[in-house]
Amino acid sequence: MKSAVFYGRHDIRVEERPIPQIGPEEVLIKVMACGVCGSDLHIYEGDQGSTTTVPPLVQGHEFSGVVTEVGSAVTNCQVGDRVCVDPADNCNDCYYCASGMMGHCEHMGAIGTNIDGGFSQYCKVKARLIHHLADSVTFVEGAMAEPLACCINGADRSDIKVGDNVVVYGGGMIGLLLLQLARLKGASRVALVEPVEEKRESARRLGADLVIDPVHQNVKTALLENGFFHVQVVIETCGRRDTSEEAMDIVDRRGTVVLFAVSAVDAAIDLKTYQLFQKELTVKGSYCSPYDMGRAVELLNAHRLDVTSMLGGMEPLEGLSEVLASPQKRAKGKYVILPNGNPGE
Repeated sequence: MKSAVFYGRHDIRVEERPIPQIGPEEVLIKVMACGVCGSDLHIYEGDQGSTTTVPPLVQGHEFSGVVTEVGSAVTNCQVGDRVCVDPADNCNDCYYCASGMMGHCEHMGAIGTNIDGGFSQYCKVKARLIHHLADSVTFVEGAMAEPLACCINGADRSDIKVGDNVVVYGGGMIGLLLLQLARLKGASRVALVEPVEEKRESARRLGADLVIDPVHQNVKTALLENGFFHVQVVIETCGRRDTSEEAMDIVDRRGTVVLFAVSAVDAAIDLKTYQLFQKELTVKGSYCSPYDMGRAVELLNAHRLDVTSMLGGMEPLEGLSEVLASPQKRAKGKYVILPNGNPGE
């Protein structure tokens, strides 16, 4: 099989590898679609992703495909099933798992980060990590289950209530999914802040009540001029210092700010402690998708969200390096890698 193997900073090589041999509780998946995530970019640049990566490694944690082989002890699927994969392989035995905080497992196995993942024609995974896709869901849509699950965690962490006004910073895949989830959770109005016009247009199509160009508009002024007098929730998906600090300024008293993005390990912001005290702010992080893949697949199978109109394009395995190396290419939207060619959907 062909695999795109990460050997170190800016070094990904497409090479031939043996098809993995599965164990009794594992399945072999023919990978039909695998999304390129911001975490993949961090790793490609030699930075820390969600967990520590030791090369050589096959990245890719957002993928779907067809089960081609099942282990002798597997009972939850059969050959031919269309599935997507939860990349978080928790130990279910450490303090955090036993305390219901599986997303903080002390022995986390992360497919595509410290276990070979989906930028390959085949990938083996534990059967308990697969989720079944409806026949009406394409493989490309199925590959979006993992980022959607992360966004569900972020939306839950934000505690959006019916009637809240919500502001989302960033119009990439994550921001546009959170925009839709905020609407599903009952937000009265959602504003999205994004400098790229094409992404602002996507936000308009997906139901944003207000889009703001922060290069040419003052965010706080634009919100007030358009009736956002009280903003209960702000979600920052850019990982920038300026937008994270501005989020604290625009959110209302007793409001919630969720810092969603994967930032650099040593990144920091200026936290105005008097502002935190006087406004009684709640500031939260949102880490991965510890419990939400099942809910994400339910939403996909019910076609409750648009997960493809914001995609920038699709590439074969050989195109992965160019996608990761080109900010101009990524600016068009999220890319999906097709390790086995066009899935015909």
